[in-house]
Amino acid sequence: MKAIYKLFILSVIAILALSCNNKAEPSDLEKLRNSTNAKTYPVNKMDSLESITAITQQKVQELLDLSTLYTSGNRDTEIDSVIYAQMEGYFIKPDSLKLKALFQNLDSLKVKSAKVNRLDVVKRINGKDTVDFANFNIEYFDTANKSIGSFDRQASFVLKQNPIKFKKEFKFYFLDFYSDIPKDSTSIGVTR
Repeated sequence: MKAIYKLFILSVIAILALSCNNKAEPSDLEKLRNSTNAKTYPVNKMDSLESITAITQQKVQELLDLSTLYTSGNRDTEIDSVIYAQMEGYFIKPDSLKLKALFQNLDSLKVKSAKVNRLDVVKRINGKDTVDFANFNIEYFDTANKSIGSFDRQASFVLKQNPIKFKKEFKFYFLDFYSDIPKDSTSIGVTR
């Protein structure tokens, strides 16, 4: 009985000692008042190629989301015309043929949604011009959200200087979407 009594007294003393050492946790208001953005939100620094790649991936995904939304509709409602006009805004020269090829591809596979898996930005010299290309792998999903397949696609784009608020501000435009990927090898019979 004495052992149980001593154990009970020791446990009560330990609980009292631990409860006295607890400091009051600062309130959420105090945490916000004493925090700074430098401590709370670290700044990610990207070089220009990383930022161009991130922007290009975002624009490709946005155009694919809009196009799958457009193809799932009736294509003759008011909202469909707004979506179509928004898609044309992604191109430097709005051309229905560029969007038609995209729609045919999505319709033939019965695509409900699409996701860009990876994207690489490359520059190619074409005569005296340098053209930016986005090579990307895209995965299509059907209405049951099952994968239809992954396909390699390419889009050419340009960044136009548009200094409105800042000195180095650019606008992103596609020149061509789902353009043919040029072959790296020479055709048969042309080698010397």
